[in-house]
Amino acid sequence: MNELIIHTDGSIRTIYDESLDLAQFGCQSIRRASHVEPLTGKLWSADLSPVGGPILGPFPQRSEALAAERAWLSEHWLTPSQTTNSSAARSR
Repeated sequence: MNELIIHTDGSIRTIYDESLDLAQFGCQSIRRASHVEPLTGKLWSADLSPVGGPILGPFPQRSEALAAERAWLSEHWLTPSQTTNSSAARSR
């Protein structure tokens, strides 16, 4: 499920995935919010530094790192009260 935050200036903030065609909303500016990367020993981390967040992990599976990434972004980055930057849709 996608959550869209629509600002008064018309910009939209969301955690991008391919389940919703954002082109229907007009011009897009998609930026990376994090990096999910492999570590040594078959572990994974989610680096949220592009949006001022922490590095999460290590996780034994990539899917766990992706889930933690999405949860952190939803709680700490997505809603307007959590940020003053009203740029358009962002990507991981």
